[in-house]
Amino acid sequence: MRTARWTGGWLLVAGFAAALSFSGSGVAAEADAGFTPIFNGTSLEGWEGKDFWTVKDGAIVGTTTAEKPTNGNTFLIWQQGTLDDFELKLKYQIEGGNSGIQYRSHHHGDFVVGGYQADIDSGPTYSGINYEERGRGILAERGQRVTIAPDGTKSVEEIANKDELQKVIKPGEWNEYHLVAKGPKLSHFINGTLMSETIDQQEGKRTEKGVLALQLHAGPPMVVQFKDIHLKRTKLADGRKKLVLVAGNASHGSGEHEFRAGVKLLEKCLDSSGGKVVTAAYDHGWPADPTAFDNADGIFFFADGGGGHPVLQSNRLAMVDALAKRGIGIACLHYAVEVPKEKGGPEFLNWMGGYFEPHWSVNPHWMLAKTELAKDHPITRGVKPFETNDEWYYHMRFKEPQSKVVSILSAVPPDDTRERPDGPHSNNPTVRAGKGSREVLAWAYERPEGGRGFGCTGAHFHRNWANDDFRRLMLNALVWTTGLDVPAEGIASGVTADDLAANLDAKGK
Repeated sequence: MRTARWTGGWLLVAGFAAALSFSGSGVAAEADAGFTPIFNGTSLEGWEGKDFWTVKDGAIVGTTTAEKPTNGNTFLIWQQGTLDDFELKLKYQIEGGNSGIQYRSHHHGDFVVGGYQADIDSGPTYSGINYEERGRGILAERGQRVTIAPDGTKSVEEIANKDELQKVIKPGEWNEYHLVAKGPKLSHFINGTLMSETIDQQEGKRTEKGVLALQLHAGPPMVVQFKDIHLKRTKLADGRKKLVLVAGNASHGSGEHEFRAGVKLLEKCLDSSGGKVVTAAYDHGWPADPTAFDNADGIFFFADGGGGHPVLQSNRLAMVDALAKRGIGIACLHYAVEVPKEKGGPEFLNWMGGYFEPHWSVNPHWMLAKTELAKDHPITRGVKPFETNDEWYYHMRFKEPQSKVVSILSAVPPDDTRERPDGPHSNNPTVRAGKGSREVLAWAYERPEGGRGFGCTGAHFHRNWANDDFRRLMLNALVWTTGLDVPAEGIASGVTADDLAANLDAKGK
């Protein structure tokens, strides 16, 4: 098994260009406009599968032999992200057997994948069809446009003769596959010709996001090769919005700063809410996926902040600033609301209207008291006043005029939280003089030039996600940040003990 991550090249967004160069890879120096290479041409970094897969002469090669067969279909899975609405272009060559390109699919474990497949066949029958692996079987034959109704009923339209389409495919040679997934519409092209199209509207069966993988089929010995793999993410169709959730690296003690577990929990709640938001979660501090933000409508950061904030590394501050200027929403939670005043502070004020400024803001632990929620704001729909003991930062630095920043959640901190010694996070004369004052703990901001921002200072303790009202507040805020409206009752969700225990970081081991 080869397990590695590839982060070669660089990503620049919004008026910048995504570019990667590989020596001796056979990958074109420049992909089609908007497409980004996701295979480096020299190794399996960024991909993972069993040891049937190698790289040779700039191509991924999957091989089975009589001496080394695969007992079942096995897959090489792209590890750097999942697919929602997209276009994919690659070249393939096959000798014997059957293969395919899985997309918006599910990994069942042990490199077994189920979901939509753009089929590849060494014979004359299956290339170009849409086959649902481990599911409904053939969804659309070559030469068909198939519409699957919400109840599963199919209507079939012939778009071309399947035998004539087969003549477009070059047996034993390199062919180009082009996949286009836009909402429920899934189109398969080979060598520039539409082979099949599926409009999948079946409730409980269709998928909006999932993994990308390459198939090696069980059966007779075979060799399949893939090269020049390029991905372009496209804006979501049908009124949906894309939220990218970025979790920071492990930090603090067990149950504290559980960024990955918190992001995964919020993602699960949003995915099961039945709304219009589509999520993509990344951990380890920053996406390895070079296309991660290309079709984002909102970005959420839950990570360590200060000088180590993820957006302050490399060229990322300028990159996220360019995204914000395109109208993409920005939300930050807990430590992620803090950046240095000189580097990040001006940008955070523009992105979300406020931030934690060292030597001005403070970070005590305390129980909420005299809580107030904004009236008539979408973020507070269905949320009741709540109490949690947390590291509620307060005395944020807000953009002037402050009247443009909406207080979403506020409370009066205990006076003893203002009596700590002075320091960059602990206290200062202005905070000390404000005993009895109400402080803003979560806020919303709508940029004059377009785009939304949100900040919240709680969530130091992972256990507080069990609070239904705090969790609803955050889910509402994330949906609102993408530009969507929030339902009248807010985003309802349920969280079990198993949900809270899932994805926790291994700390202190």
